[in-house]
Parts: sequence; structure tokens; C-alpha cells
Amino acid sequence: MITKLLTYFYLILGAVIMIFPFVWMILTSFKTVPESMQIPPDILPKQVNLDNFKEAIASLPFGNLYLNTILMVFFRVVCAVLFSSMAGYAFAKLKFRGKKLLFGIVLVQMSLPSQIFIIPQYQMVAKMGMANTVFALVFPGLVSAFGVFFLRQTYMSIPDEVGEAAYLDGCNQWQTFYKIMFPLTGTSVAALTIFTAVFAYGDLMWPLVVNSDLKMMTLSSGLSTLRGQFTTNFPVLMVGSLLAMLPMVVLYLIFQRQFVEGIAGTGGK
Repeated sequence: MITKLLTYFYLILGAVIMIFPFVWMILTSFKTVPESMQIPPDILPKQVNLDNFKEAIASLPFGNLYLNTILMVFFRVVCAVLFSSMAGYAFAKLKFRGKKLLFGIVLVQMSLPSQIFIIPQYQMVAKMGMANTVFALVFPGLVSAFGVFFLRQTYMSIPDEVGEAAYLDGCNQWQTFYKIMFPLTGTSVAALTIFTAVFAYGDLMWPLVVNSDLKMMTLSSGLSTLRGQFTTNFPVLMVGSLLAMLPMVVLYLIFQRQFVEGIAGTGGK
């Protein structure tokens, strides 16, 4: 009984610690600037101030930011699932010259920090004349080294006899992939979709570097413009953060079961 009570206590304590920053963000969005910087701080605003919402909406083109973010997330997810599935299947089930070398390059890319690729990727986008476009936002996510590795491990867990049976039934290699093998990776593909969408949604550095036009920025990079060089209007910044957070919260509430099953299913074969 005591062990059970302690377990619930620590779980509730952990939940409160995780939720408190979001509660603080919502409460701060209704405060005035002096209230948000007051020491010691007041948790509740003295008076609900809705002018912060008007100022935040007037300061940023949220319609463009939402659209750019949605398009970036969508195309990154599509590219990650499509190309990672094909590459992962090839590395797991096909035999070809240079297979180990190419897969080693994939592992090297995973082990290196993504920041070192920013300059060459920007130069490539600039030379194509595609800066300040949606394509520029999607460009680093056209190929996912993590996705290739992740789905390769999934395909390796599928017995070779499945592919051999498909071959005996008259399937060629492409038909074996998209009719037999790919449908068996549904849980892993769902998990990869979730990971890719979350990482793309929170990406800040690349959208801030490649798109300087405010109307072509994403939600994360657009929010960074609300932070002043010397002073920051924290209530307005919290309003912007709240508005930027809403799409992901809505998606999670709608696809909560898929989120949980996709992540939980990655631990088993």
C-alpha cells in the first residue's frame, strides 16, 4: 500500500512539474509587462489583459506561419516515409555492391551534429535560387538518416521467408516491397511519422537561416522575432507561443491513440 501511494505521489509530482510551464505560459499571456517581470512573481494576473492577443496577431502573419509550418511538416513526413522505406528495405533485404559502405555513410551522418550541414545546405538552396520558399524549408528533410536506420532495423526483423514466398507467387522486387513488406511496417512508419513531425515542427535554426522573409517563416522562427534585442514583451511572446502550440495540441488530442501506439510499438518486433 505504501509503495503504491509513493508511486502515485511521484507520478503526480512529475505531471505537475511538466504541466506547470504551460500553465505559467497561459497565465503570463494575460498579464501586463510589469506584472510579467515582477519579483517576486505573481502567479495569477491581477486583471485579464486581452490586448496582448491583439498585439501578437498584429505583429506576426500567423496565417502564413501556420501554412508554411503545415506544408513543411507534411512534405518532410512524406519524404521521410517514402525514401526511408525504400532505402531501409534495400539495406535490409537486397544484396548489392557497396552496401556496407553506403550504410556506414548513413551511420556517420547520424552521428554528426546537424549544425555542420547548415552552411553547405544553404549554399545548395541559394545556388538553386530557392531561398525564401517552402522547398527551402523542406530541403534538409528530403532524406532522413534516422528514418533509413530505423526502418532498416524493422525490415531486418521480418523473416526472409516472407519475401521468398512472395517471389514464388510471382512478385518482382518492387511488388514484394510495396505489396508485402511495406504494409508489415505500419507501426514503425507511424512512429517515424510522429518523430519526423515533432522534430520538424520544433525546428528553429534552419527556417531562421534559409528564409529571411517573415511571411515565409515557420511558427518557431517567426516567434523568435518577438524577442527584442534589449527588452522583450513577455506577455506578447507567451501569446505567440500559445497560438503556435495549438496545432500540435489539437493533432495530439485527435490522434492520441496513434501517438501512443506508434511510440510504444517501436520497442517490440
